[in-house]
Amino acid sequence: PEPFGPVLDGYEPLPGAERRERAAALAPYVRAVASQDRPQVGHFDDSEAVLDFLARAEHPRLAALGTSCPDHFLRTKVRPLVLDLPPSVPADEAVARLEELHAAYREEYAAYYAAHATPDSPAMRGADPAIVLIPGVGMFSFGKDKQTARVAGEFYVNAINVMRGAEAVSTYAPIEEAEKFRIEYWALEEAKLRRMPEPKPLATRVALVTGAGSGIGKAIARRLAAEGACVVVADLNGDSAAAVAEELGGPDRAVAVRADVTSEEQVEEAFRAAVLAFGGVDLVVNNAGISISKPLLETSVKDWDLQHDIMARGSFLVSREAARVMIAQELGGDIVYIASKNAVFAGPDNIAYSAAKADQAHQVRLLAAELGGHGIRVNGVNPDGVVRGSGIFAGGWGAQRAATYGIEEEKLGEFYAQRTLLKREVLPEHVANAVFALTGGDLTHTTGLHVPVDAGVAAAFLR
Repeated sequence: PEPFGPVLDGYEPLPGAERRERAAALAPYVRAVASQDRPQVGHFDDSEAVLDFLARAEHPRLAALGTSCPDHFLRTKVRPLVLDLPPSVPADEAVARLEELHAAYREEYAAYYAAHATPDSPAMRGADPAIVLIPGVGMFSFGKDKQTARVAGEFYVNAINVMRGAEAVSTYAPIEEAEKFRIEYWALEEAKLRRMPEPKPLATRVALVTGAGSGIGKAIARRLAAEGACVVVADLNGDSAAAVAEELGGPDRAVAVRADVTSEEQVEEAFRAAVLAFGGVDLVVNNAGISISKPLLETSVKDWDLQHDIMARGSFLVSREAARVMIAQELGGDIVYIASKNAVFAGPDNIAYSAAKADQAHQVRLLAAELGGHGIRVNGVNPDGVVRGSGIFAGGWGAQRAATYGIEEEKLGEFYAQRTLLKREVLPEHVANAVFALTGGDLTHTTGLHVPVDAGVAAAFLR
């Protein structure tokens, strides 16, 4: 009647909200142990089957035996890594124990490979776990993309069900170790791996883009997804974010979060959602923004505070949370600020917006200096006015700027283009191209840089 034995005192599942908070806190560290050999995307499962298995007395013995199906071995490896602590243990102690267990896991796996390899065996593909089990919290599974990670987790849930059936009528016993090895390094699987196409530049990377429900942010989210990234679409408008996430491919490719970047709590929740969806975060784009164009004497304190709260404070909050996750993952990372040519160009009737953009521009330099030791690169993009497809311009900013320059609003894009050296209008896709150029792998030694995307505004040249 209880094939997994009685419930272990203290190993019962945490309540729902507390469980997910604990999972989010541990997720970056779990991803670090699963990605030492190569970066991996994660998937979290706190289903009843998983939580009940991990609460029972027999779970340590059974987990150590591994799965029983050949296809499972290819996805889940020989056995999972189990964090052998009750969920009441403080998080820092759990992280320290996780690192100890990972070191032992790698040693055991290397010894397993050495014991069963022959001269014809392929090289060991890696010694990191694909399944990490945390009693009271749930299961993290990992793979080369979200779908692979999710399927690995589904296979381990199937393994739990097989164990339950076997233990209910007799004793669960997997195949012998030598056979496990032959399955994991199956010649046909190796041939399939060799035939696989080259991964896209941002494969295994998880991106979070603020203000991604429209305009520049939407274009950035599209480009990063097209280059292989999993994308967290964050926007104040939850419906817009959901529509973009669905367009990008749904839960295996993109998830939506409603986030007001001026709220510390909502920013933290956005990152919790990101690490539970994909295991972590590698690439963050501070794009959320607003603009109110007024002369100095007409600019209210409310106007000033609103723009600084969204762009200066918001970027600070997002970057701080991004750094916490990236440092824990030990995988480096990218933070990109969508600043503006107004960060260096002085124009009329624009004191609050331009000052906030200058704040963002200097955050790039400050964080590049501070985070470089962790392998985190911080760069910026300085666009000129992006009229077509821009939520800011459609929300009244375009009319205000057109009035400042004494032109019709529908001719504003053309006006901006004609004042540039190249006489070209800047579109959201051009900004997205710059973000990819900074993060796609060719500029690995570049940090603290601002890339102008303004078709050539001489007054905004960096000095």
